[in-house]
Amino acid sequence: MAAEFDLEPFSDPKASTLAFFGAELRLRREGAGLSQTQLAKRVHCAPSLVSKIESAVRVPKEDLAEAFDGALGADGFFARLWPVVIRNAFPAWFRPFVDLEQQAVAIRSFELQIVPGLLQTEEYARAVLGGNRPDRPKLEELIAARMHRQHILDRDEPPRLWVVLDETAIRRNIGGPAVMRAQLARLLEASEVPRSLVQVVPAAVRSHPALAGAFATLSFTEGPDVIYVEGYYEGQLRAEPEVVSSAHRAYDLLRAIALPPEASADLIASVMKDL
Repeated sequence: MAAEFDLEPFSDPKASTLAFFGAELRLRREGAGLSQTQLAKRVHCAPSLVSKIESAVRVPKEDLAEAFDGALGADGFFARLWPVVIRNAFPAWFRPFVDLEQQAVAIRSFELQIVPGLLQTEEYARAVLGGNRPDRPKLEELIAARMHRQHILDRDEPPRLWVVLDETAIRRNIGGPAVMRAQLARLLEASEVPRSLVQVVPAAVRSHPALAGAFATLSFTEGPDVIYVEGYYEGQLRAEPEVVSSAHRAYDLLRAIALPPEASADLIASVMKDL
């Protein structure tokens, strides 16, 4: 059956988990004798979105994957496949950190250049991730995966989140003024949540213990803390006691030299106003 809204060539289902998802959706839709428009009506979305999902150009939201199951009688197939699509979007070296992040009861993050992924807006994430990724399907997977990571903050008992940013991170105009204003507004929202704290190390501080790069520490109900250290090509997890202890000392110093939370919020609001 010809699909009247095909906007992209169909991807090789072996190319990625997202491509496999799209290929299966197309096969089951056609097997049910439905056009893309007819399926779109059943799941309450645009036909062009169905086309983009089948072509591995767009990642479906979780509730849409569940809707596909209902519309096509797939017995939960797409709902079960969806988290695999999301997890496989992350580079293999980053997946262990994501798994641990899901279990953490406390997260302490320091960023030099950008807002951390847990607090990024979708458009800001698109600007950050799209800078060196011309592969559009992979970019869409990465964005969806990054947004899904943030669901840990929506739990009834989310992890305690402490974010320290170098002032550079709030002044770097990523994505343009509108994108950056929305991102700074998101930071201000996070600063008002009881279990979250946001601090900014002002540019007037000429030196601090994390000029070498961004890092994050994770704490758990049971077991030792771990540290994730950013790198140019890939990050790495470290659990050696001396490394973790050094990271905690550095973070304590960062919190001490950073502006207090209220003053940090005022600075963020001021930068937002300037935009």
